[in-house]
Amino acid sequence: MVQEAVEQSGESFGLITPVARRGTRPSPAEMNAFIDAHRARFGVEPICRVLQAAPSTSYASRTRPPSARATRDGQLKTDIQRIYTGDYCCHGTRKIHRQLRREGQSVARCTVQRLMGELGITSLVRGEARRTMIPADQAERPADLVRRESHTPVPNRLWVAGLTYVRTWSGWVYVAFVIDVYSRMVVGWQVATHLHTDLALDALEMAIWRRGHDSGADLSQLVHHSGRGVQYLAIRYTERLADAGAIASVGSRGDSYDNAPAETTIGSYTTEVIHRRGPWRGLDDVEITTMEWVDWYDNRRLHGACGDRPPAEFETLYRTDIGPAILAGAG
Repeated sequence: MVQEAVEQSGESFGLITPVARRGTRPSPAEMNAFIDAHRARFGVEPICRVLQAAPSTSYASRTRPPSARATRDGQLKTDIQRIYTGDYCCHGTRKIHRQLRREGQSVARCTVQRLMGELGITSLVRGEARRTMIPADQAERPADLVRRESHTPVPNRLWVAGLTYVRTWSGWVYVAFVIDVYSRMVVGWQVATHLHTDLALDALEMAIWRRGHDSGADLSQLVHHSGRGVQYLAIRYTERLADAGAIASVGSRGDSYDNAPAETTIGSYTTEVIHRRGPWRGLDDVEITTMEWVDWYDNRRLHGACGDRPPAEFETLYRTDIGPAILAGAG
């Protein structure tokens, strides 16, 4: 009678299965949890007899100190949770593993994956996008000089621009970005409650100012690539590009791969921040949060296109290592 009752309780607890009856035992943690839940009714030894485990094993597992692996796992879980929380709760196994390695910890990627599973944390999955650009009714447009090229060997050779939207309690808010394809750094951004040319133009002005202020960059060889939105084909926008010495490039219509670097960055922004930290009250909330995200994205977020380095660090390596080498070779 006792054995049948224990088996019935074990089946409801998920321990007694046809596999277990053939000799596969549950883990010590599962056995201890089951024993704690039913010891008052059945006793420890009858339960262990049904589970095909020695009572001494149960007693020993409660008194012995944690193993080296359990201790290490506990430390890694703390670090994994810290990195995951600090990175907007969006990174998956690969980037958390890379960050641990950057911090000097020797750990296998499969271990990080296992511990993330035990912690119940996963990377984010991007959702759908809303149309934010209205193609300009214009016979002549700048040519497509990029043709889906998503890499460039040096900074300030290719910028991409794009728009996205945010639903708030006070209405729609729109966000414009300018990204340097070399490092995927967000060099310019702006938030507004409209889709007029000023939104995209203000983001461009920030990008030009930042590059000139921070590094004194020469933009005479820059190609600026965007979609066919009226904001980017406006006279004021194209004239500002010409004043900076940049060349305008416009992609093909209805091609989701045409402006992939911009779409990828915007997708990260909406997934990592907008869809997770709302609801949003209005323009001010979105603007402050966007500023915080851009600072994190440029300076601390690991990016696969940068060899799992933050964009700012990737550009610093170019200026300190690659740049002088090129200059020395030219001399």
